[in-house]
Formats: sequence, structure tokens, C-alpha cells
Amino acid sequence: SSVMDTKDKVPFFVAQAEQMGIAILPPDVNLSDHEFVVDDGNIRFGLDAVKGVGFQAVEAIKRARDGKGPFLNLFDFCARVDNRAVNKKAIEALIKCGAFGSTRASRKGMLVVLEQAQAAGQKSQQDALIGQGSIFDLEPARPLDSDRAFAEPSHAPIPLQEFDRTELLAAEKESIGLFISAHPLKEVGAALRARVDCSLSELSNRRDGDWVTVGGMITHAKRIRTKKGDWMMFATLDDLEASVEVIVFGKALTANEDALGTDSIVLVRGRVDHKDRERTSIVAQQVERFDPSPEEVRVAHEQVAQQVVKTTVLRLHLDASALPATVIGELKEVLAGFPGESEVVIELSTSVG
Repeated sequence: SSVMDTKDKVPFFVAQAEQMGIAILPPDVNLSDHEFVVDDGNIRFGLDAVKGVGFQAVEAIKRARDGKGPFLNLFDFCARVDNRAVNKKAIEALIKCGAFGSTRASRKGMLVVLEQAQAAGQKSQQDALIGQGSIFDLEPARPLDSDRAFAEPSHAPIPLQEFDRTELLAAEKESIGLFISAHPLKEVGAALRARVDCSLSELSNRRDGDWVTVGGMITHAKRIRTKKGDWMMFATLDDLEASVEVIVFGKALTANEDALGTDSIVLVRGRVDHKDRERTSIVAQQVERFDPSPEEVRVAHEQVAQQVVKTTVLRLHLDASALPATVIGELKEVLAGFPGESEVVIELSTSVG
């Protein structure tokens, strides 16, 4: 069933789904439709959401898929999908956002052989138009993981090397407008929280003018000129729990502008500004990129894990004057028979003192 077809609502929709614990799956040339669809209880991106992939391109992909079954690989895709409807830019975007995930090939490897795959695909389609189609066109459709691969013409192997995590996320953001596989803040979030005074959601409780150090990712930044002709910037800082407007004036902007790019993870030192009753802002004095070492990230995650597993104390308040003398022995047997991770403290009150 369809869920949504408007690109401008995608970020809001994804955020709402994640809050409900629903996984957001990347688009896939073998599994997606135009719009978002329900996939085994999760939500899979529609191909319409991919930048540069229009309605006609999706229709061409669906026709080829419906005609002979799932695409085996990039070469199979380029040979079967009408190259007049799906150009190189569209295929690049599909690769970058992970839409060929069901073929199990690396994104970096597919980009390396894309021109070769397109050239082979165009030749195959031209041959078919002039009546020189391959005898393999007579093969019946088979499932993706069948022995159909042995009946197809061979092609150059797709290199196995893959982009690193940061490059993959950047490619997803470029092609679909947001991060799908993971959010960069999730990996360094624990280390970032160890360096800040408070989370963004706690800023409303701070007094106007208080100095704070906060952190997050810059999701939007805009430079404007003041009436006096000086430059200033409005930026949005997000820490996955809340977002806040960051205002950077004159000298502070000049000194920190390199760190104020969109998608930069930063630490911001500034004053709380409650002048606008509807929202809280930070007037920044210092902005620095947050680039923790692997060791710093590891230590921060370990500290968070220790806090999570830290056991609580179970306190039992007993009135000895209202209970039989055997209660302590009986309670000891019960606790020994059902041991847990919590420490048990018995507070026994008596009528004496």
C-alpha cells in the first residue's frame, strides 16, 4: 500500500516513523514503487524520492522489472531499462542512495563500471531494435537468486571496494536529501554529550544570557547582511532530540565560518537568548568542528554502557513491631531463591528509639 508521494514531506515523515520505532529502508530498483510502501512492517523509500529520477524513469524501471523479473546487477539493469528514460545522472543517484542493494554489489564499484555498463546496455538495446537481439532474450524470467545468471552474457566484474561510512552517508544525503543507513550523530553522539553542558532540549530551562556549550549537526545555514551592511548567519543546530537556532554575528562569523557548513558536527559556545518567547536561540561566540578520535568515541560508548547496566538499589522498609519475628529469615529465603542484579537494603524500624 502507498504511504506518501511528496518529496517535500520526506524528512518529517522519516522522523515520525523513526520515533515510532519503524525502520526506514532505502529505495531499491527491485523492491520499490513510485511512492513509499510498507515492507514487512517497515517503510521502504519510493524511487520518486531519489533526486534526478522522474516519473517516466520509474515507469521504465517497473516495466523492465515486470517483464523479465528482478535485476541481477547493474549491467542487467542497463541492458533492460530504456536508456532514453533513465540517464546516467539518474543511475548515479540510484547507486549512491543504495537502490541497488538487492544486487549486493558495492556502490563504489558500480560507479567505477557505470559507463561501461551503460555502453553495453545501449548496444544491447540498439541491436534489439535492428533485429539482432541476443538469443538470451528468449530465456524465461527467473527469480533473482536462480541459475539465470549462468544464462546471461558475461560482463566485467564489479570491483568489491566500497566507500567508507562517511562517504556512503554523504552520497545518500546528496542523492536523496537525508541520511538513510545511519545518522552521523549516532556514532559520535556519546562522545559529543560528554563535551557539552546540556542537550538542546534542556536550553529552555536555562536563564536568558547564560553561557552554555552545546553540540549537534548543522542542518541549515544562511548568511544575510544586516542594515549596517555587516554579515551575520542564522543556522539550525540539531542533536537528534531537539533543534535550536544559532545566531552568529560579525567577528564571530569571520572567525568560525569554516565550521558552519551544512552537515558539520560542531560544538557551539554562546549565550542563551530567550528574547523570542516562542523559541530559544544561541548567540554563538565560538564554533568548532567536533571530530573525536576513535579512542574518544570508544571510551564514551563504554561509559554510556556502564551507566545503562548500573544496578539500582532495592530498599525494603519493614515495621518490626507489626511483623512476626520469623519475617527476616523468611525474607532471606525468598531473596536467596530469586536472586537478581540489584542490591537489597532492608530498613527495619522498631518501637525502640
